[in-house]
Amino acid sequence: MAAPFGQSAKRGSLAVAIPPLQSTEASLIPVKSVQITVLEGHDLKGVKGETPVTYVRVEYNGTTLGDSSKTDVSSTGTVIYNFTTSFDYNPDGPNSLDDIAHKPIFLTVIEVLPKEKRQKDEKTVALGQAVVDLLPLLQGKCSFEATVPLHAAPGSPMENLRPDAKCALEVAVSVQESLLSAAQLSGGNLLRVTLEAAYSIPDAFIPTGPQQNYMVSLQVPTAGEKEYPLLFKNGVLKLGGEKEPLPRPKKWPISNILAPGAQSIPDSFIVGGSYEDEDGELNKTEDREFRIQAESVKKRIVWDVERRCYLEPAAVLNLQKHIAESRYWPVEITRVPVVTSTKGKSSKADKGDDDGQISFHGVAYVNMVPLLYPGVKRIRGAFRVVAYQVCEVFEKTKCLLSVFRDLGHQINLTKLGATAAGINSPHSRAVASRNQKEDKVREKDGQRKMSNALKPQVSETALEMEGSGCQNLEGQQYTEAGTFLVMEIELDKALVPKRLPEELATRVKQMIPPRPQLPCRTAGAKKAVKDYHSQITSIAGAILDEYHELFGRQVTDGAMIDHQILEEQKCQLNYELNHSGKYFAFKEQLKHSVVKIVREKYLKTTAFNNLEQLQAFQSELYVYLVDQMHIALNQVLSQDTAVPTLPTFASCEQLRLFAHEAEVIGDYELASLYYQQRVARDRQNIQSWLDYGAFCLLTEEDIKAQECFREALSLNPSHLYSLLLCGIAAVMMEHYEEAEIFFEDASCLEPSSILAWTLLGLFYDIQDNDIRVEMAFHEANKLLQTRLTKEKTITEAAEGDETSSISPKLESDSVEPVVTIQLPEEEAPAKGTKKISPSVSKNKDPPQKEMKKLSTGVLESSFVTTPVPVSRLSHPSPTIFMETIRFLMEVNALQFVHRALAHELLCLQGGPSCDYYLVLAQTHMVKKDFPKAEECLQEAIQIDYLNPNVWAQKGHLCYLSGNLSEAKECYERTISFVTDAAEMHFVYLRLGSIYLEEKEYDKAKQIYLLACKKSASCLTWLGVGIACYRLKEMGEAEEALSEANALNNNNAEVWAYLALVCMQEGRQLEAEQCYKYTVKLELKKEDLLQEIHEVQQIVGFGNPSF
Repeated sequence: MAAPFGQSAKRGSLAVAIPPLQSTEASLIPVKSVQITVLEGHDLKGVKGETPVTYVRVEYNGTTLGDSSKTDVSSTGTVIYNFTTSFDYNPDGPNSLDDIAHKPIFLTVIEVLPKEKRQKDEKTVALGQAVVDLLPLLQGKCSFEATVPLHAAPGSPMENLRPDAKCALEVAVSVQESLLSAAQLSGGNLLRVTLEAAYSIPDAFIPTGPQQNYMVSLQVPTAGEKEYPLLFKNGVLKLGGEKEPLPRPKKWPISNILAPGAQSIPDSFIVGGSYEDEDGELNKTEDREFRIQAESVKKRIVWDVERRCYLEPAAVLNLQKHIAESRYWPVEITRVPVVTSTKGKSSKADKGDDDGQISFHGVAYVNMVPLLYPGVKRIRGAFRVVAYQVCEVFEKTKCLLSVFRDLGHQINLTKLGATAAGINSPHSRAVASRNQKEDKVREKDGQRKMSNALKPQVSETALEMEGSGCQNLEGQQYTEAGTFLVMEIELDKALVPKRLPEELATRVKQMIPPRPQLPCRTAGAKKAVKDYHSQITSIAGAILDEYHELFGRQVTDGAMIDHQILEEQKCQLNYELNHSGKYFAFKEQLKHSVVKIVREKYLKTTAFNNLEQLQAFQSELYVYLVDQMHIALNQVLSQDTAVPTLPTFASCEQLRLFAHEAEVIGDYELASLYYQQRVARDRQNIQSWLDYGAFCLLTEEDIKAQECFREALSLNPSHLYSLLLCGIAAVMMEHYEEAEIFFEDASCLEPSSILAWTLLGLFYDIQDNDIRVEMAFHEANKLLQTRLTKEKTITEAAEGDETSSISPKLESDSVEPVVTIQLPEEEAPAKGTKKISPSVSKNKDPPQKEMKKLSTGVLESSFVTTPVPVSRLSHPSPTIFMETIRFLMEVNALQFVHRALAHELLCLQGGPSCDYYLVLAQTHMVKKDFPKAEECLQEAIQIDYLNPNVWAQKGHLCYLSGNLSEAKECYERTISFVTDAAEMHFVYLRLGSIYLEEKEYDKAKQIYLLACKKSASCLTWLGVGIACYRLKEMGEAEEALSEANALNNNNAEVWAYLALVCMQEGRQLEAEQCYKYTVKLELKKEDLLQEIHEVQQIVGFGNPSF
């Protein structure tokens, strides 16, 4: 069990000097002198005249360090002091590093008034006060200079200065050597705790009645085993009615500062921010209204105080350890009556009897874990206040001691209001005597004894309270009122450093060197002339075609050509070209190539100086262009060989569809061939490499998949999906260090990517790194909520503009297309399952609209004319895991899918969703575990029986199981929905095959035609061809089979049906040729082969072996 923190604390509060955070080596550090030099002042104005006599008083840590000599102010308001004083820095003494962190130097300018008659003593009045922040000394600096503003004291004439006047003091601070060692500079840290306010406080807190001191405390680990209490006191009770201004300055943790303006820390402000960006508990959308009301209308207690603590390197390690062991830190709140002791009388507090002084004891649990996230230095938020219960506090924080209840004797809570009254007063001159030092030593010894005696006492008290089950009734009022604290905790350096994007990019390049750049395209004079030749050839061909259209193709063998007729034809051709505008089009077509010749060959890129040069150049260019035209025409006319017809190639998108088709039907060899063809077609296409790698993950070829993903990443080292897939492949091969680099680099390159953060969290989940899992998922959820809020705002605005006419598409519970790897996951919809070809997803027409375009009577079938209404069930909000699951299913990363499904199940409220069961069913179907897949689909149907994706998946399950009748019913139901399922292509293919099996050829033809319209492939056209052949529509059958053959000429079944069609049409040569390829490609269907043999016997041809 983690060691309880909060065992003991040192004496002190924010109003008085708090003992420093000491290290075990502190006593070895020598005492160092900090020198303060007040150089001069500007724009000073006194009570008596424009040239008063003033001096400056320097104070630090409640002690007056000295007064400067009395100096006259010049007529311009400038005064030169050149006063130097110092104090000793001592790690064991009162002026420790922690004191330097949170206590400034006070400079008070005091005017000496002229003596009046019969006046014995000299009178003075404070003009203003300035503060000097010593923080630069904790940043390793040995000296610094600052011009600090001089804030007017109450009643000072400086309150009424002209607007352009800037009262200020110039100060220099120096030490002989740095206060921090090299180890302290690198390993130490500075902690800043800012307490802003407590809102929605109980009704019992009223400004009337006895004066109360509202206090908050927390404990910070030190270099040793002890903890250090931070105390915020003197909160101001406000009745509310308006919101606290933003930005507003933070205040020093010191009471009774002379000048009101000097209470603010220079250049330190509370700036606020949106609730959604906070780290506290009340940062949800549903909390927004309550927060706004509480922070503007209800009562609150305001502190606006920043407390700094210097942490030694050992204390930093202890801080990390405490956060890791007990993520919640207790922040206590209470109120204490202000008791002022009169002279000569002792109060109960003086006697140590302060029982019952603490009331309304509450606690807020601050989750400090975000400070262990890489690169995080600050947390800020609102934290609910509940009643302080010992058992609950110990269970959540492992903290035994309460600062207010157990350490109240040491910090003298009831005296705080009185003891702070004279501290830092500009007129109090304190000189530390030997007796005072001895008193401090005795006080420390007494404190140490009290602390040791307190440990067993506190443990027994805690056990007694735990056993008795006493309740904090006053503290319960915090819960009833909904009280919450707003505070900020910030470090100068992150506890866990984050890798820089440059470092991650360098590591990725070391693992995967980027591809060399492609050679630059040359555009010299030779290429310019070649382009001109090609344009001349193209235009000559167009003119020749125009001539043939006008006069026909007349060939005269050995006959004389009538030149007069040719001249007439030439005139008519010129007329037609000019009249139709084709001549102008030819001129525009040729212009670009001529410009290239002028620039590349003649190097003319600027305007000519005179007309003569222009005409000379035009003549030269004309001659050259005519010569090159003749050369080009002679080359064309001398070519006697016919240009072969270029073969048609399938596009990359078609190849992707064909590969996915083969993948789904289980023909992995054919799928691999298509994927390889895509890669060979364009090796610079990142998507081709990613798709091939995802296919290799499906076939469990992890090494080949990794090679594909790395090839894609080498083409673009900043490609998000390439980085993520490289990380997934590295995890599957157990290269976890490489995987972390890939995932971190992805989240750095695309910090707004939900997918990148979620996958990073899943990776840390595999590593059992709970803190970073929480960090990644928190960031992903925050991005998702921001996106949903934005979408909701846009939707509400659109609905407000179109209240009279609502689109049927908005009324339906539509299932949006599934996200593909080319698109950012932020655009991914809330539903869908597996990937679909872009050619399918681009077609947005519903099945009914497509079917109406077909000229058949099948439109009157029940599954078309009576569509089932879409589901109107309320669906849960999308989660980061479901969006990530869709991507993982698309790339066949099943190991991550199962882990994401587990998290999805944990975060769902009200049980698993329909999408959850649908994805789980898909994973079982990949493993051929059909019974479990059926159970999941039954659950999905019960949740949303009008979801087309569920019925499509149910149809696939029945089809693969051999239950064709039930599969047919499921597919027909899927088509009947107004909204398409995610992958309609395979629904059409399998439903069409069932219709062919049951000899419903008309329905089969229409289903296959519908598939062809959406995404044509060899299989869809083959289905159309088979249906037409069975319907005796030989012409349409041949056209469909020819289309199928053009898309894939290695399909034996296509050749087989072509052979049947040719035999039915009586075309012997073609029938034998088709049969030859059928046999060569080894047709697997024996019944079809037998049918071919029977037709061959009937027609008497078709088999050359007869």
